Amino acid sequence: MKKMNRLLKLNPNRFTMKSVLAISILSALALSEAFAQNTALPTGPQWGDQNLSAFYRWTDPLPTRPGVMLREEPMKAQPEITKAALAERILYSSTDVRWHAGIVPVSGTLYLPVGEPPAGGWPLVAWAHGTLGVADVCAPSWAGHKPRDATYIQKWLENGFAVVATDYQGLGGPGPHPYLIWEAEGHSVLDAVRAARAAHGDKLAPKVFISGQSQGSGAALGATTVAPNYAPDVPLLATVATGVVSTFPDGPYRPAEAFKVGSPIYLTLMMLGGSLPDEAPPVDNLVTDKGRLVLRAAREGCTGEMRAIAQKDTVTADNAYVQPIANIEASLASPTDMKPVRLPVPVLLGTGLADSVLPPRRQYAAVAALCSAGNEVVWNTYPGATHNGGLIAAFPDALAFFKQTLEGKKTPSNCARITEPGLPTTPAPGIPFND
Repeated sequence: MKKMNRLLKLNPNRFTMKSVLAISILSALALSEAFAQNTALPTGPQWGDQNLSAFYRWTDPLPTRPGVMLREEPMKAQPEITKAALAERILYSSTDVRWHAGIVPVSGTLYLPVGEPPAGGWPLVAWAHGTLGVADVCAPSWAGHKPRDATYIQKWLENGFAVVATDYQGLGGPGPHPYLIWEAEGHSVLDAVRAARAAHGDKLAPKVFISGQSQGSGAALGATTVAPNYAPDVPLLATVATGVVSTFPDGPYRPAEAFKVGSPIYLTLMMLGGSLPDEAPPVDNLVTDKGRLVLRAAREGCTGEMRAIAQKDTVTADNAYVQPIANIEASLASPTDMKPVRLPVPVLLGTGLADSVLPPRRQYAAVAALCSAGNEVVWNTYPGATHNGGLIAAFPDALAFFKQTLEGKKTPSNCARITEPGLPTTPAPGIPFND
């Protein structure tokens, strides 16, 4: 640990590829040590904690097990969601795996379709959202779902699926939001399902699906990965992940150019979200006066506010940190890294070929890795769809995938036919939310 801290304090002009690699390795070891040793959940405004309402403040003793519904209250109406007979804000128990703080309260939303449930109840989709920020105010249960996401939820309700949508640990609830840490987010997804089924089991079928976009794609694949051991009681049938963020260093394919974050917005979220080892210098010591503006926006607002501040005050990758941004990035553990393992259910992966946020070749690497592990993978690509537009573009395929699973049919894997895509293409008109 002392060696890592010394490396971080080196003159940036003396950094070499070997020293960057050393920092990366030491950071991963440090994070592993921190996970094993820490037992206290960090809390306070420096981690994005805010006083939203009494609903989010759980002062009674927490249950000893995850997936318990703690409380429910009506969710505020959204114009995109009109097919919900029940729309609730929920608070439930889950397990912290980043700081090993035990049981923690996590918030989310729950929607049941209009009309009488079918015989056996409605199948349940667990929705995992994309990047919004790390401050409590960004929680969808508080701020409302983004119009694109609300439209997506509406589509599931229209087709006879109930939806439970976690905010993730730390968004609304106490402590940091473990941003992109897939195992932590996966726990939040699975425990939301447990809580919904426990509270409304008379209306829900023992048929669960997971769907996630961008950050949520990692949560979806994470939940699917840990489900057999962490939540064997969750009757999971299939998973959809779009705008795939997960990375597989041991996979069979690596793009010619390694993907770098390279953005003070996302790196700041990662540092506040648990990717910075606990014994590394505090976040405040790693940012310049310019970077501190974005850091403050992350603690108090969401990605929109962060981008607005960065644009207004010309905060860039070159002036946000006390070291070159490549060195800062190398000092973080990689929260999206996974191993290609055999998943318990089939998965559908969707990629917009105009995605410049998570380029198609990066997503192809994840597909190839999951295929190499012998998984039942279907990979669909969508010409002209951007990172945002890919979610709605993929919905018809996601719906057909889940419906076939409900009917006991399998969608044949296309692993044998996948091919490396090119660079991101030009966005096409006519695709909803294709900005």
